[in-house]
Amino acid sequence: MNICVFLSAADLDDRYTRPAREFAKLLGKGGHTLVWGGSDVGLMKVVADGVQEAGGRLVGVSVDFLAAKARAGADEMVIARDLAERKRLLLEKSDAVVIMVGGTGTLDEATEILELKKHGKTEKPVVLLNTEGFYDGLKEQFRRMEDEGFLPRPLTDLVFFAEEPVGALAYLEESRGVA
Repeated sequence: MNICVFLSAADLDDRYTRPAREFAKLLGKGGHTLVWGGSDVGLMKVVADGVQEAGGRLVGVSVDFLAAKARAGADEMVIARDLAERKRLLLEKSDAVVIMVGGTGTLDEATEILELKKHGKTEKPVVLLNTEGFYDGLKEQFRRMEDEGFLPRPLTDLVFFAEEPVGALAYLEESRGVA
């Protein structure tokens, strides 16, 4: 399975890097391919290292203005013209999506895939990995959107909230019929 991971390129505390590394190792050991933003810095590097060390493949989609930070030695690296093209390519190359901790870029990517699912433009499974409760506020906001009629589909049809890496990957594998 090609698993797109939206996440931060920032250098982060161990409480965020440890679960990300754990997920990466599970992904690689499972024979899956990481599809990610292509950067070789911060949390993006942590995940790419973990996948590669565990025997998984790396497919990066960087963007023109960040190309200098792109990871050398990825199995495939594409440089997009802009962020919109990058998101489109990341989604085209993936079978499933995991949203890890991140900033505004990660939130932009997350809401785009959820909007596509909301309108039936994709049925790819989406997992929000809620490391250390990072997305508790967003989860609450999504529930309010659902409760007050802003979502035409049940929230559970749009996204699965996982608290641990093993649960995130298990959900994706089950959703895609991968044993």
